Amino acid sequence: MKITDKYANENFNDYIHKMGRIILSCTLIIILLVPTLICLKFDIFPPLKNFFNGFIQVAMVYIPLCIAEFLTFVPMLGSGASYLAFITGNLTNLKIPCASMAVENAGVEPNTDEGDVISMLSVASSSIVTILIIIVGMVALVPLKPILSSEVLKPAFDNILPALFGALGAYWFVKQWKLAIVPVVTSIIFAVIIINILKMEIGSLQGVLIPILGIISVLSARIMYNKGKL
Repeated sequence: MKITDKYANENFNDYIHKMGRIILSCTLIIILLVPTLICLKFDIFPPLKNFFNGFIQVAMVYIPLCIAEFLTFVPMLGSGASYLAFITGNLTNLKIPCASMAVENAGVEPNTDEGDVISMLSVASSSIVTILIIIVGMVALVPLKPILSSEVLKPAFDNILPALFGALGAYWFVKQWKLAIVPVVTSIIFAVIIINILKMEIGSLQGVLIPILGIISVLSARIMYNKGKL
């Protein structure tokens, strides 16, 4: 790489982080401003005790989940795509699959300059398409409501997310089936223990399971690599 190219990449990354922090800060202010203005307008501020009790209960679930998503998704997306994905949302069911498949189809590696650019373009495209689909959905919601609320389609809507990740996971399982053995078996064991023994929902422990399974996946891959199994 030329010196000028190196400086150009550093300036680009600095610009991405600068703009990402500014836009994230503005987004956070807007998110907090909406309920604040509603409370001021209608004078319906909740009691501080009830507010903090509710905040703590929500924070106990979502703070570990947010930390796990940050540690898991940022290395996959890169800096620019991460800022954009966390602002627009829908990471697990839209942005991550879109970015992963785009990087794979482009023939580049994650955590590279090329991979970061492809991830950023794919997340941006996904965000634009999502907005357009939402607009169409809002316009067509009333005419299509009888069809969408049909009991025939209910099982399909209930399994959209498993179907999405099943299709995405199947591609990687076939491509790197050795790497998939330990995480899949471990996930099944955890699911059996949580559902049948602890009588809990997996969704309530999602924030804890993501980093644990991520660490198990990395360690198992490292062990197999050191033993020449990959």
